[in-house]
Amino acid sequence: MKFNPVIEHLKTYEPGKPIELVVREFGIDPADIVKLASNENPWGCSPRARAAVAADAHLMYRYPDDTMTALKTALADRFGVEERELIVGAGSDQIIEFACHAKLYGGAKVLQSEITFAMYQIYAAQCGAVVVKAPGVAHDLDAMYELYREHDPEIIFICAPNNPTGDCLDRVDIENFIEKIDTDTLVVVDGAYQEYAAYKDRNKAIDPAVLIAKYPHVLYLGTFSKAYGLGGMRVGYGIAQKEIIRSLYKLRPPFNVTTLSLIAAEASLKDEDFVDMTLRSCFEEMARFERFAKERQIETIDSYTNFITYRLDGVTDSTALADRLLKRGIIVRDLKGYGLNAIRITIGRPEENDRFFKTTAKLLDNGTK
Repeated sequence: MKFNPVIEHLKTYEPGKPIELVVREFGIDPADIVKLASNENPWGCSPRARAAVAADAHLMYRYPDDTMTALKTALADRFGVEERELIVGAGSDQIIEFACHAKLYGGAKVLQSEITFAMYQIYAAQCGAVVVKAPGVAHDLDAMYELYREHDPEIIFICAPNNPTGDCLDRVDIENFIEKIDTDTLVVVDGAYQEYAAYKDRNKAIDPAVLIAKYPHVLYLGTFSKAYGLGGMRVGYGIAQKEIIRSLYKLRPPFNVTTLSLIAAEASLKDEDFVDMTLRSCFEEMARFERFAKERQIETIDSYTNFITYRLDGVTDSTALADRLLKRGIIVRDLKGYGLNAIRITIGRPEENDRFFKTTAKLLDNGTK
């Protein structure tokens, strides 16, 4: 059977190991497994979201409201934009897919940082595009601009904060970069972790309404999977001027977000206390990860997300450490596939983090080089 030749060399996205797989492989009781690999909210989701889903669970036999009016109205009120400047997807990565299919054809090029969210490259490659990468662990906007001038890409991806490293550009630096980009190039600003960045440092905070008002060629992305704790419901959104949204809508399949997912997302937006608790807890616990790293002479990347990256050069091998943690029921993300001898650790609840510190200290003391 013949397939699209593009598929032959396409890499598959590798998510963090699910708890169920660890149970099967190592026979560990699920209650003894700590998952710190997928940047999920360790506190779950808003009680309001759970209550709303429980109250309307009987509606799961109905197709969702394909206009998504209730959620779009809530998002429009939250961000100060018009409903026609919004598109909702099954996770923000579905909107990345829409953007790639809308802009990439005829040998088009995409520009991104070397180490960033893997789905940019995967969706671009599916469209037969050439992916150009600016070197470095963090976004280097000067290098990206030089590559932009050389390659004239159709799409530029900026992840702020960046996944999987956690670093974040200042808002003013992003805007100064966009200012120099021709309006025929779509600039995608991925704000999946923006709630965390804005909480930690207002210089990192991006206002989507201001951004799209100034720049007609920008698509801003947000998600309910992180700070709102709805990773399992798959709801993301894009904000852009109506001309961009109109084009993306032509690629959106009907009923792409489920009835209960829409209900959960709308309810979550109304629970600011839950989000505030989530953000406060995250950075209180992150300080513990930073202290642990300093005590162990482990280099960290200053993080504006709900995870932290431990760079392990001169300390141990990241794959060896991740494997040994896994066998003890602690799931972290090995970044060797990104070319880094590092692990990415989701900030968990205090008791989950206690397990990580105790187990990792013992492993390092016993030697994992």
